[in-house]
Amino acid sequence: MISFRQIRYFLAVAEAGNFSLAAAGLFVAQPALSRQIAALEEELGVTLFVREARGVRLTPGGELFRARVAGMDAELASAADDTRALARGEAGVLRLLHSSSVPLAGPLLAALGRFHRDVPAARVDLDRVASETQVAEVAAGRADVGVARLPVLRRDPEVAFVPLPDERLLVAVPAGHRFEGRPALQLADLACEAFVSAVHRERGGLARRVTDLCLARGFVPRMAPVISRKTSMLTLVGAGFGVAVIPAGMAGLAGGGVRLVSLADEDATAAAAILLPRQPSPLAARFAEICRATWAAGEARTPDVGNP
Repeated sequence: MISFRQIRYFLAVAEAGNFSLAAAGLFVAQPALSRQIAALEEELGVTLFVREARGVRLTPGGELFRARVAGMDAELASAADDTRALARGEAGVLRLLHSSSVPLAGPLLAALGRFHRDVPAARVDLDRVASETQVAEVAAGRADVGVARLPVLRRDPEVAFVPLPDERLLVAVPAGHRFEGRPALQLADLACEAFVSAVHRERGGLARRVTDLCLARGFVPRMAPVISRKTSMLTLVGAGFGVAVIPAGMAGLAGGGVRLVSLADEDATAAAAILLPRQPSPLAARFAEICRATWAAGEARTPDVGNP
């Protein structure tokens, strides 16, 4: 069977036109080079070189063979470089999941920007998936990393949760609402308000965190006539259906008909986590490191809120 070594040696001799010069360039002994070329010719059943007094020249068969294999050496070197880059977390495809309450805005968008700058050879395949579902996808190897909103009710021993710094919670109200212009609110102030989101009985996430905070203050969030567990809840707020409690990272998604008010409660925070397989790929580990650094650097801090 023809080896890549034989092809590399053949191309070196064809380029130099001389066995001695080719051997010197390859840092091998000339007899070893000659044996490899002879073995290649025997394997092909074709004479590749015409031996002359001052060197060698390619036969017609040798010319054809060189035309077909000329790029293989470079391709092999490129493949080796790409493989090493993948092992170092410098290239490849990152299958990334995120929940709707960790939207492609704020700290996640900043982390993606930094990841692209630091690992330009990598590509990110991004999908929005519920936090509970992310666990199953990462455990099954269908995703490399997830960014989930806590709490997550279902865990898997094959998935590690890497906590991210908490985000402050804000209240989103429609323009013209009685709370518009208030410097801050208490969660208890929302007891009589209609919420455009509701907790799912089988899921955790933002709605469950908000519900737990309200229950601790003695009331159950009252559902608005139209609800959503996605970022579309802000559209519903702008349309006047009710209010929503959102993490700071969602503030940039609020449209012109939405006003944001701070929450003064000390525990008015929401947590998120990076989901990784127990043995993450180098690329996933690299993204997790960048993601944590981005959150820790304060890019998830509470934005300035107020009314235009």
